[in-house]
Amino acid sequence: MTPPAAPGSPSPSSDPRGAGSSAPLVGVVLVSHSASVARSVAELAAGLTGGAAEVPVAPAGGGPDGGLGTSSDLIASAARSVDRGVGVAVIADLGSAVLTVKALLADDELPSGARLVDAPFLEGAVAAVVSASAGADIDAVAAAAGEAYDYRKA
Repeated sequence: MTPPAAPGSPSPSSDPRGAGSSAPLVGVVLVSHSASVARSVAELAAGLTGGAAEVPVAPAGGGPDGGLGTSSDLIASAARSVDRGVGVAVIADLGSAVLTVKALLADDELPSGARLVDAPFLEGAVAAVVSASAGADIDAVAAAAGEAYDYRKA
């Protein structure tokens, strides 16, 4: 399995649909205050697809200087890198990450069809990437991610 693309870099697959897919897949952007957290969650989520498809998923973590924080440029670049024209689900971890994504959406700085998904960061990311790998549309990807709030562990 190819690791997730870094923001601003091309998708791991030159095929915009993903490996073996007949239609383009929804992209997923994971926005965290930490670059390493965003990368790790993206790797975990992509790894749990079982190789079903190369989902366009990109981490957008940390501030512009590489430290903790958020960067509108990293987020916008990551969203463009995973956009296949069928929607981009953006999942953010905490306060200012959410506010930054909302500002980018309000200013039309993210691809058409991009949306902020209200979901827990880790579980929502896994649900979004797995459902996207199965060819789900943006509404189903967002719903799967949001349903992760209800996952019970005991």
